[in-house]
Amino acid sequence: MKDSPEATEVFADPLALPGRWTVCAMLFVATTINYMDRQVLAYLKPVLAQSTIHLAPLLPGWPTVEKSISMSEVQYGNIVGVFSIAYALGVIFAGRLVDKLGCRKGYPIVTGLWSLAAMGHALVHSVFGFGVARFFLGLGESGNFPAAIKATAEWFPASKRSLATGIFNSGACVGAILAPAIVPWVALHFGWRASFLTTGVFSASWIVWWSLKYRTPRESMEWSRGVVIAPPPGPPLAWWKLLGFRQTWGFVLGKFLTDPVWWFLLYWLPGYFSSRFSLDLSHLGLPLIVIYGLSTVGSVCGGWLPDGYVWLGMGLKPARLAAMLTCACLIVPIGFVGGLHSEWGAVALLSLATAAHQGWSANLFTTVPDMFPHEYVGTLVSFGQVAAALGLAIFAPIAGHILQFTHSYAPLFLYSASAYLVALMVLRTLAPGLKRAMAQG
Repeated sequence: MKDSPEATEVFADPLALPGRWTVCAMLFVATTINYMDRQVLAYLKPVLAQSTIHLAPLLPGWPTVEKSISMSEVQYGNIVGVFSIAYALGVIFAGRLVDKLGCRKGYPIVTGLWSLAAMGHALVHSVFGFGVARFFLGLGESGNFPAAIKATAEWFPASKRSLATGIFNSGACVGAILAPAIVPWVALHFGWRASFLTTGVFSASWIVWWSLKYRTPRESMEWSRGVVIAPPPGPPLAWWKLLGFRQTWGFVLGKFLTDPVWWFLLYWLPGYFSSRFSLDLSHLGLPLIVIYGLSTVGSVCGGWLPDGYVWLGMGLKPARLAAMLTCACLIVPIGFVGGLHSEWGAVALLSLATAAHQGWSANLFTTVPDMFPHEYVGTLVSFGQVAAALGLAIFAPIAGHILQFTHSYAPLFLYSASAYLVALMVLRTLAPGLKRAMAQG
């Protein structure tokens, strides 16, 4: 692995680019839709485990019983694993797609693909069918973060990127909040198939909004962003040569170790509350809304946290690492959740953990433009997303078997408690001080 000499970085107080917070708002909405589509299956898991579902129809003549598919824990874990494998495959091309076509053209393509796949779940009649639909959902959803991080790098100066990332990344939490508010109600009154169709209607409007509104900042506006990087970039570097930088692996392994924890908290919490505290579909919403609602606060506050440390006198990159250490420490108490008998005690610790994860994630994503020129950001983020998906592909089947045969979530929460501190040690070892890697041929 190689490191290039540290580039000279100058951060001035940037002039505001007109429209940059509108761009951030569009990224927020896209991420919200992304996670709503992703979360529908998790909230339907308890009812899909049954053979039939009894409905409370609001419309005269609507069926009162709907056939389900009797999905087991192992089958659910395998379906999540299929999604993650597809996500890993898709993100390899998604990062290159947005780097080549740009965010304005590339982002709507991946959004359209995942929206069609999400609605396609309503057509399936078997566990295998869910696996196929989930595969295509993973292919499409893989493009969201490479495109969003690239757009952030184009529009925001280094000192504001983690805040912007925290804001748009909070869309993941909002999506996770809206899903339990919408999906159980639709499933109880109209059936589980209607739940998959409901979230698909938002994407078309977003695609039109993005296509009409988004533009890449003019190159002459680089100075107004207050960022000057020397020496100037050399000839374009082949994507595979980026794997030769230690900084790449620091980011990639950080995603590999910690992203499966977030997906565990998304995909398995409904099942955890259902099995541990005997909550049915109509009572799952409130605990999950509280947990994911507070994680939204964590995303924004975690994105702001480096600014707080800078105000205390730290440099920008030490402040970034200090913020990540703070978040990693706040996640540690989740290790006690597996043994709790208090529903709201579990909600409290899980809320702290999800909030801290979102703060961690905002800063981890921002290390990429901290360490690399923005023309490589989409590709490098895609590397991290591949690693995250592979981590989930390993984690999900293991989790399914642990739950199927031990009926205990404790081992999964113990891993979650330790993963972030280990990941931070790896990042600091491979990229000490977040030293800049100038990708030159």
